[in-house]
Amino acid sequence: MRCILILSALCFTASLVADDTVVSAPGTPWTRHTIDNTSHGADGVKLGDINQDGLLDIVTGWEESGVVRVYLNPGAAKAREAWPQVTVGEVNNVEEAIFTDLDGDGELEVVSGTEGKTCTLYWHRRVDGAWTKQAFPAATNTQMWMQAAALDLDGQHGPDLLVASKNKGAAVSWLQAPQRADDLQAWTLHKLRDAGWVMSLAPQDMDGDGDADAVFSDRKGERTGVFWLENPGAAANREHAAWKEHAIGGLGKQVMFADLGDVNGDGLADVAVATKPVEIVLCLRQAEGGWQEHVMKLDGANLGDAKAVKIADVNGDKLADLLFTCENAKGKLEGIVWLEQQRDGPWKQHTLGGPEGLKYDLMQTLDLDGDGDLDVITCEERDQLGVFWYENPHK
Repeated sequence: MRCILILSALCFTASLVADDTVVSAPGTPWTRHTIDNTSHGADGVKLGDINQDGLLDIVTGWEESGVVRVYLNPGAAKAREAWPQVTVGEVNNVEEAIFTDLDGDGELEVVSGTEGKTCTLYWHRRVDGAWTKQAFPAATNTQMWMQAAALDLDGQHGPDLLVASKNKGAAVSWLQAPQRADDLQAWTLHKLRDAGWVMSLAPQDMDGDGDADAVFSDRKGERTGVFWLENPGAAANREHAAWKEHAIGGLGKQVMFADLGDVNGDGLADVAVATKPVEIVLCLRQAEGGWQEHVMKLDGANLGDAKAVKIADVNGDKLADLLFTCENAKGKLEGIVWLEQQRDGPWKQHTLGGPEGLKYDLMQTLDLDGDGDLDVITCEERDQLGVFWYENPHK
């Protein structure tokens, strides 16, 4: 996962955010294009170029159907059609799936994580042209795995795995790679911090020392909010040193999916997090250190409950906008909207998805139709809309 997370580092030339107010604005739903709706319970979309054609592909776990699938980006001319797909493994209770190259052969594989009764991390890779599935023994029948990211933390043996879980025994941890990645028995798990229910987990250099720290949102337990753990460096990680915790914001709230990006145009990475019931907590990083927190209460009359937020300039005005998805969007409630940032005045809340769909997830933004603006990729797991993308109407 190249940042995953679900999470993006963006730079805009905007004035400082001065208004937390959100007002409804007229608009019409964006056109939705289905990538795949043939299974049940699509749960997350992550990106990577698995076939090395220069186009970003998608990996998704289908929780209820118990399959992990890769969707090959067909290019702008065919993006509105169903995408070519391959099932890389059958996995019960799958919750997370990412692309990574653990064995260093130059080709991406897939790592999946499961919750429910499975509670296992799996490595999916091609052997003699066929996809295989292997469990990491150190992460088998242990925790409900919710998030994963691949990066080299100890300076040896290639990528390790940064992982996080929920409920009993939940933690933010790292899975240390051995000399040979395919020696799965030799991978070792090291806890960094107890947790309740981690929603987002993203590598990001927060202190400018050249290595990736861990930014995460934890929605349950005694310490909820958005935090970052300070990577002590490769040498210290080889000794399994502790990572210092720093608070960002949303403390004491039920925070959901978060994103990183420059919201106010000052060149610093800010954090936005969707927060129940129907809010966005915007944490603006300060040049002198610390965070300035803004609570944005959305017009929730026609929205479900908060699920995810994404920072992106969707209308091309060089101001960072915010995309927002919901769960529990029953009846005529909307499951996805976008908030337009203005140079002066309140944020404008626009429709995006319309009333279809009950439970949406995290989002990715990418120009899929080649028209120069950012389209929105997401999934829905209750109304069986599956994996799809919304065509940005702005030119």
